[in-house]
Amino acid sequence: MTKPRWPPSLETLLLTGVLALLAAGGIARIGSPVTASVLWAGATVVMFVPATLWVLADLRAGRWGADVLAVLALGGTVAVGEYLAGAIIAAMVATGRVLEAAARRRAGRDLSALLARAPTSAHVRRGDLVEVVPAASLLPGDVVVVLPGEVVPVDGLVRGEGIFDESALTGEAEPADRSGEEVRSGVVNAGSAVEVVASATADASTYAGVVRLAEQAASGTAPIARLADRVAVWFLPTALVIAALAWAFTADPARAVAVLVTATPCPLLLAVPVAVTGGMSRMARSGVVVKDGAALELLGRVRTLAMDKTGTVTEGRPEITAVVCAPDDSADRVLGIAAAVEQYSPHVLAGCVLRAAKTAGLEVPPAEVVSETPGRGVEGTVDGKSVRVGRRSASLLPGWALGVERRGRLDLASVIWVEEDEKPVAALLVRDRLRPDAARTLRRLRAAGLTRIVLLTGDRVGNAEEVAALLGLDDLHAECSPGDKIAFVREENERAVTAMVGDGVNDAPALAAAGVGVALGSRGSTAAVQAADAVILDDRIDRLADAVDIARRARRLAVESAGIGTGLSVLAMLAAAGGWLAPVLGALVQEGIDIAVIGNSLRALLAPRASRRRAPEGLVRRFAGEHETLLPVRSAVRLAADALAEGAGPDADEAVRHAGELLTERLLPHERAEEEQLYPAVAEVLGGPDSTATMSREHAEIERLARRLRRHLDEAPDGIRPDQVDDLRATLYGLDAILTLHFAQEEEAYFTL
Repeated sequence: MTKPRWPPSLETLLLTGVLALLAAGGIARIGSPVTASVLWAGATVVMFVPATLWVLADLRAGRWGADVLAVLALGGTVAVGEYLAGAIIAAMVATGRVLEAAARRRAGRDLSALLARAPTSAHVRRGDLVEVVPAASLLPGDVVVVLPGEVVPVDGLVRGEGIFDESALTGEAEPADRSGEEVRSGVVNAGSAVEVVASATADASTYAGVVRLAEQAASGTAPIARLADRVAVWFLPTALVIAALAWAFTADPARAVAVLVTATPCPLLLAVPVAVTGGMSRMARSGVVVKDGAALELLGRVRTLAMDKTGTVTEGRPEITAVVCAPDDSADRVLGIAAAVEQYSPHVLAGCVLRAAKTAGLEVPPAEVVSETPGRGVEGTVDGKSVRVGRRSASLLPGWALGVERRGRLDLASVIWVEEDEKPVAALLVRDRLRPDAARTLRRLRAAGLTRIVLLTGDRVGNAEEVAALLGLDDLHAECSPGDKIAFVREENERAVTAMVGDGVNDAPALAAAGVGVALGSRGSTAAVQAADAVILDDRIDRLADAVDIARRARRLAVESAGIGTGLSVLAMLAAAGGWLAPVLGALVQEGIDIAVIGNSLRALLAPRASRRRAPEGLVRRFAGEHETLLPVRSAVRLAADALAEGAGPDADEAVRHAGELLTERLLPHERAEEEQLYPAVAEVLGGPDSTATMSREHAEIERLARRLRRHLDEAPDGIRPDQVDDLRATLYGLDAILTLHFAQEEEAYFTL
């Protein structure tokens, strides 16, 4: 029920006062029954006055609910002199208010994070001088100097070249190169200082519009009716009819009061908030914080889910997925020299090169005379040779590199070229990878009852289609602006309860407009966190499935408790109408019903018995980490297969033998250790050895193909022969395909446990 916004402390003060008067009356009853009656009557009046004000306010607004019966029962006990019964009812009603206040606080969203991120000042060029001025004073035509790491304060045109992190607005993880193009306010300068010619004022720019959208969405979110009030729609008239008939047939008003006392909707006022609060507690222990009970109730009824892409179902940062190097070179060496110069670059893609080198355990050599050209790359001297990392400068590519850019387009990956003395020595394929726990999470959500899952992203159509296909989503909308997202969410909300999951500033308006907004709190923007109804505290999207499971169970227990409680209350009302229950006895019977249904609601605090055992964390983390270190091995297998495209020769022979050595020395020991150590441990968690049988069969196939490769090399100690090329290529490409699939399956099925 929606009620006036009393201060949060009022409920606690009311409960404290009622309990004190009830206890004092019990003590006074020993020596002075009259004093006891006065104290109990006082307790009843203390609760009757605010409860009446709440009910009157609701009736004026055209609403009525469970509290109407409570007010009638409180007034009736005073009218017929059943003061103890009134005090007991007052205590029950006050307790329900306190529990409800703890479980529900539907406050307006705090937009301070959006406002705090908006620049308050800007650097403006006036002739040869750069002045600091308030951002609100910027006018179209002003030349704004945006320093590295600063947020662009206004929409404008870039002078020269610049690199911008646009993920806050578009969700695109990779930085965008802009040369003489329009940039929007709210993006971050990810490169060197750049000049932007303002095309609008700060108030009329894109970022200000995002803030206004969030404000409008928050103000337009409708209040949620309590579950208790939905039950009261039929319970209230039933109780009133029974009370009226009892009075009419017996001419005894005490009968009607007894009916109203037993009809006091405490199973609704207490059991429902207890179940909701218990669900919120369980959810917090599972790493998800829900801001109010209404959000939990809605999460338990969600049927449609809209999901952002970047940072939500993907990792949210670019990572190296393949290293393609010259046949006479090694992935470890080229990664090392690339990291040597990239360690001095602020570019976003430099981070993925450094992470790949660190994961591979490489020692990064020192670099000298390092410089960076925005939009082109970074270069320096490593071991006396000129090393350049970024866009390729060579117009002619060697044979091994001819298909790299095509492969990048087909894989929807960016290509970072590594050149040494102006000669390409490697290409690094980079993309924002799918979260390994995303597919499992969506399967669990569908099993929980979600019927429609949609991808909403500001990213390009090709990237969105790839992700949607891999996850088996029902629909996708790419290249969405914040306005597009909020319009879609509002439209879906009209058809079914819709949840929105995101982590960026651009998601904040849609999170505020959704039935339930869920934000990733670990790496998500503060604006998204504050606009959401629920926050996932760590960086695991599978917490969303946990949250939906818990919310559904809590709501089921709330409905169950309300149903059982109201059913027993109806029986008690009939008994009171027949004269078998006096008002005080009726109040005690109602207390017994309350205890039973509250006990049932408290089950929401407990984990289900079927909750699965935890996998050994240390073992899982060890093998997950080894997957990262084996990237050069997998790249070597693909590179060897590609090298055979030009037939047998020294370069192809060297590439194939290098791949064979890496398979024997690094990959096969890893696979055997998984079979002997990881799989038995995981099988115990998943229910038996059959759960890992498919993966074990893939291990056997990897071993078979590796043996086949070794036999090929043993038969050609002096070099690969032309008649071996076709079968060798088939063997190597087969290994590449099965390793890609096998690694993805393990990361999804086991490493997310």
